[in-house]
Amino acid sequence: MKYNLLGNTGLKVSELCLGTMTFGGKGWAQAIGTLGQEQVDELMKRSIDAGINFIDTANVYSEGWSEELTGQSFRNLGIDRHDLVLATKVRGKMGEGPNQVGLTRKHIMDQAEASLKRLNTDYIDLYQIHSYDPLTPLEETLRALDDLVRSGKVRYIGASNLAAWQLMKALSYSTYNHVEKFVSLQAYYTIAGRDLERELVPLLQDQKVGLMVWSPLAGGFLSGKYTRENQGEEGSRRTGFDFPPVDKEKAYDIIDALQPLAEAKGVTVAQVALAWLLHQPVVTSVIIGAKKMDQLEDNLKAVDVQLTPEDLQKLDEVSKLTPEYPGWMLDFTKGDRQA
Repeated sequence: MKYNLLGNTGLKVSELCLGTMTFGGKGWAQAIGTLGQEQVDELMKRSIDAGINFIDTANVYSEGWSEELTGQSFRNLGIDRHDLVLATKVRGKMGEGPNQVGLTRKHIMDQAEASLKRLNTDYIDLYQIHSYDPLTPLEETLRALDDLVRSGKVRYIGASNLAAWQLMKALSYSTYNHVEKFVSLQAYYTIAGRDLERELVPLLQDQKVGLMVWSPLAGGFLSGKYTRENQGEEGSRRTGFDFPPVDKEKAYDIIDALQPLAEAKGVTVAQVALAWLLHQPVVTSVIIGAKKMDQLEDNLKAVDVQLTPEDLQKLDEVSKLTPEYPGWMLDFTKGDRQA
């Protein structure tokens, strides 16, 4: 297991991060996973034994139950809290009241306290906004997050699921107003969905913001279970919860390229798809989640898969984005200004 710096900080996080969306199973999260405490403990122990020190959860996962199971697992396993980098999120609806959602100062402060209680911890290492809130002024959100850092209840702040202009606006506000900056972005990125590369990847690299990848196997589509001939078993994640959106025809072309590569290396399609992400310079950590131990074991082995420049070129050719403006114009005009 390798450890990478989280954005422009000195904090080291494992290149694989354990995601906890499969923990619990309340509300909409039932479609993702319904793991109880015993199963959670088993997955947590195996992950930490493999070198993972980065755990990602959210208040909305199973209506807070995922956080409770995560916190209880630390205690059950006797894990030293200070050995882990614990991340959670705020933004989603956590009650029926009109103020129990969003990125207002009230909701952020209320939910930070609630997450600390559910996780049974004194501090959160990385507190992330789960998406954008169009009703709350950005400065209100950032000031509230800054206060949480100053209080010692949060160590670093991050964002998730933002457009490039939204993230850059937040970074600029923080810089010029001397408040805490987002050190990371958690975003959807996969060899079957490379949209992030248009605007966000250049921004992250320019501003030295870390990238945490969610759904690296495209909601299971790149697990190896899906091909043109096999649309997936009954009860599999994609048959019950077809998310995130995938251009399936293009994804099948990508799977057709992944399969022979996986066979030649004696690994699985999923491992090659994860390894492709681990070979992308912008990626800090890839979030893996599992409902079963064999899924976790398979994902953990991705860190050992080496892709040659030729392998990466083949995969890039079949998965690259269709040129869009202004990207193709910027590429056309940069030729006379290369360093």
